[in-house]
Amino acid sequence: MIPADAEFARAFETTWPASEYADAGAFRVGRGLGAGGRVGSARAIRPDWRDADIAAAEARHRDWGQRPMFRLSDSDTDLAAALARQGYLRETPVAIMAADCAALSLREVPGMTVFDLWPPLAIQRDIWAAGGIDAARQAVMARVALPRTALLARIDDRAAGTAFAAADGTVAMVHAIEIVAAFRRRGLAGWLLRKAAQWALGHGATRLGLAVARDNIAARALYDRMGFAERGGYSYWARD
Repeated sequence: MIPADAEFARAFETTWPASEYADAGAFRVGRGLGAGGRVGSARAIRPDWRDADIAAAEARHRDWGQRPMFRLSDSDTDLAAALARQGYLRETPVAIMAADCAALSLREVPGMTVFDLWPPLAIQRDIWAAGGIDAARQAVMARVALPRTALLARIDDRAAGTAFAAADGTVAMVHAIEIVAAFRRRGLAGWLLRKAAQWALGHGATRLGLAVARDNIAARALYDRMGFAERGGYSYWARD
């Protein structure tokens, strides 16, 4: 995983948590309850893993009815090689990016464009669901035990986008950014991020982070323009 500094790495986990965790040797396995790899994967919490620990993590996945899956930092080449020898394949390379909240907040969000609220409105849940962020993933947001908000973007008097943000110390993370297809390419994702940065400053965070698939060229171009810089990266390694 993941970013070099401990505070950012912690926020990456705590703002999008599994329903529970179990340690298997040097690995920590998340119980995802169908909410995707971020919460349903195993990650190394110590460098002294052994093949027996991989087997123990697999057993925990099986106990929970999950596909065996590991989340590896791009730099963890030894573990990647060990998993490859056991038939695991690399999936979904992801970049972790961050920007300064104060810099993002220099541009004022136009009035009546983005609102922050909790709990999410039904229309926000509908927008997420239409974009593949289903009830299981929305349940992740509900169990975050930190300051959190659901951001709602509007345009043409319509609810047009939504995102989730949570803050842990000086780091806030944005997850589940979703813009209604009919309203894309109108700048709403950028306004959501600027509103998230303003909200984060109000909760003591100075950095705003997010995860983006490396093949999502359009999103990465937007984040680059807004001043986000890559802080790390990871991939999933999985097998049937």
